[in-house]
Amino acid sequence: MEKITIKIEGMKCGMCEAHVCDLIRRSILSAKKVKASRVRNEATFLSEKEINKEALIKAITDMGYTVGGISTEPYKKRFLFGK
Repeated sequence: MEKITIKIEGMKCGMCEAHVCDLIRRSILSAKKVKASRVRNEATFLSEKEINKEALIKAITDMGYTVGGISTEPYKKRFLFGK
C-alpha cells in the first residue's frame, strides 16, 4: 500500500476540500482515507494499486486547481501504542 500526496493550490474553503476528495474517490476506485487540506495545500490518500498520475492531474486541473506535483511513499500502518 502506498500513501499518495498531491500538492494542490487554489482550494479556498471546506467545499473546495470536499470537491477534491470526491474527485479523488471517483477517479481512483482503490483510494482509501482520502483527505484534503486547504491550509496545507495538499490532498492525501492511500491506494493498494498503481494510480494513473497524469489522469488525476488532468482531472484536478480541469476543476480549476493547480497541481504542484504528486509524490508516493510506502505506507506503514500504525498500531495502537506504536506496536
